Amino acid sequence: MKVWSLIAKHLEDTDCCAMVTMTEVLGSAPREAGTRMIIRPDGGFHGTIGGGTLEWHVQAEAQKLMRNPKALLNFSQHALGPELGQCCGGAVKLLIEVFTKEQLHEVKELAAQEETGPFSTQGHFTADRVIREVINKTHNKLSFDANGDILENFGEKKRQVYLYGAGHIGRALMLNIAALPFDLVWIDSRHNALPSVTAGNVEKIYTPTPVETLATAPDGAFIVIMTHSHSLDLDLVNAALAAERFAYVGVIGSDTKKARFKSRLKSFGMVKTNIENLICPIGIDGIKSKHPAAIAASVTAELLIKDEEVSKQEAGLDSNNMTDLNRVEKTVKFVQ
Repeated sequence: MKVWSLIAKHLEDTDCCAMVTMTEVLGSAPREAGTRMIIRPDGGFHGTIGGGTLEWHVQAEAQKLMRNPKALLNFSQHALGPELGQCCGGAVKLLIEVFTKEQLHEVKELAAQEETGPFSTQGHFTADRVIREVINKTHNKLSFDANGDILENFGEKKRQVYLYGAGHIGRALMLNIAALPFDLVWIDSRHNALPSVTAGNVEKIYTPTPVETLATAPDGAFIVIMTHSHSLDLDLVNAALAAERFAYVGVIGSDTKKARFKSRLKSFGMVKTNIENLICPIGIDGIKSKHPAAIAASVTAELLIKDEEVSKQEAGLDSNNMTDLNRVEKTVKFVQ
């Protein structure tokens, strides 16, 4: 979600709007630290901090704060058990920021930065607002430094998925991926196989030489292969595994197809460690349906699981990077 673009748009249309940020999660909660919502004075909103009673309560509180349009900060802490009647068992700390038209220039500067891709900021708290400065350092997640400044990430870093094949399952998979944090490059060698209309995060490529497009895929991309031709599938698998730079290489098929492909790859001279990186069959266990949409759902779930796994490895997340909002409490009193 491009939060600054949304805030800029709302400030052009109304006197104010609010951004809710989940700054810390203690125990079990429906969303993670860094989750945000944008709320208009009329109650309209974008994003979610997990739904349920907590979200309803926060929407009402944000609307209340916007009755008198002025910049302000509101910190709160919520137990997700007895206080709200939710059974998550954890607690969350939230920050509501109300923005006014006088902040539109600063908001537009951040919106312009957002258009270029993910970026990080360091924010200093004043009595009524957060003064954010774009910085070069990338944070693993929302946190606070020793001075109580808030360190945040904005914009989405999306995993690129190269999907080969525009058959029934490929089309169903495209629809799933369109709503998720992926950028899809969809390739087919058959003229007119790709549909004329797709989602905004889908790039279509028709080419008689699909294997050559692997050279344009970034390191860490996911390669999903389900073409109309087993021969082409094998060529793509061979090239993708040989590149040794993709986080996922999967081909649709059975255990028999996997055994045959492994045998062929070995005959090509591929090393065993590369061969073992092939995922086939693709998709999570437990879904037996052969319906294209069901298979696509299974594959989508596998890609989401793999993306979370790889993202943690890439970010180098560890227990020393926990958020600590208590440092901010010294200067800004919590509103219970």
